[in-house]
Amino acid sequence: MVTSANDPAGAEPGDEALPTTWDRWQRFIADPPPTRPRPEDPPRSTEQRLAYHSRFVTVRAPSIVKTSLEVRTLMAVGRYQQATARPGLILTGPPTTGKTTTLLEVGRTCHLAEAARTGPVPGQTPVVYLLVPPGASAKTLAAEFAHCLGIPISTRMTQAQITTAVCHTYNQAGVRLVLIDEIHRLTPRTTTGAAAADFLKDLTEKIRATFVYAGIDVTDTQLFTGTAGAQLAGRSSLIDCDPLPAAQGTTQPFRDLVTAMENALDLTHHKPGTLHRLAPYLHQRTAGRIGSLSRLIRRAAITAILDTTEKITKPALDAITLDHLAEQHYRPRTKPTKRR
Repeated sequence: MVTSANDPAGAEPGDEALPTTWDRWQRFIADPPPTRPRPEDPPRSTEQRLAYHSRFVTVRAPSIVKTSLEVRTLMAVGRYQQATARPGLILTGPPTTGKTTTLLEVGRTCHLAEAARTGPVPGQTPVVYLLVPPGASAKTLAAEFAHCLGIPISTRMTQAQITTAVCHTYNQAGVRLVLIDEIHRLTPRTTTGAAAADFLKDLTEKIRATFVYAGIDVTDTQLFTGTAGAQLAGRSSLIDCDPLPAAQGTTQPFRDLVTAMENALDLTHHKPGTLHRLAPYLHQRTAGRIGSLSRLIRRAAITAILDTTEKITKPALDAITLDHLAEQHYRPRTKPTKRR
């Protein structure tokens, strides 16, 4: 049914790397994720190892495990529901805490599980992923849904016409899970934002799918304000993708994540256990944010290959400049005191 897709409307720099169209999503599903090296595997070339650490493995962080179970439960609950909108889910948390990665990995898992459950059906796509455009109106958001599955639209079409085409195509394509990222861009307190939130609410009633949203600190935004926001909040449960604590009861989730990433490295001279012992430093360095940790380890590994040291050490890690949030946490800049 769906054979092509255009570039998503309102895309920002970097958005083009995300699978926000039908063909990109199919490539994302068909492209197997990187696999960690095994002792029996032949050595990889330098270029292969650079590519591997650039993409790197996705470690199943607590947020991925929790979200995966919750989404599969909601999909089962809503599969045969007819009368009302299906229950949804919202992922919230600070930047670089793994929300987009969680959405994509859960989407991949659900896509493959749904395809296995129903068998191969031509033209069917059980999962779609899209972004809320900046300053989204109801019509631009409707256009984003249309572009996602390659539904032809024109500037002369009304919002109602686009919405009708979207709902018909999504139901015909067997979409069972709709993943919507950057939901914090929606501001229901404005007239435009309220109309966009109403549009989303209407879609949840017309498309036979479970809706999962992700955004930055959603509970601190205006998303849940107004009538449309209150309805969205009333139909969706919340999962906090907070930074990982160094310790949680008797467990050490951050150290466990560091160890899992270290075990996936493909460096010839790296001493196992180095990063495990550096977990307190890494937690301080990244404030427990999964995205910052992943970038730090990936960059350190690539640097180690390029400078031929083939190992990650604390000095090597400390020499890397991370994102501004992480750097402000680890190396806050203080204003010089004025001399009297």
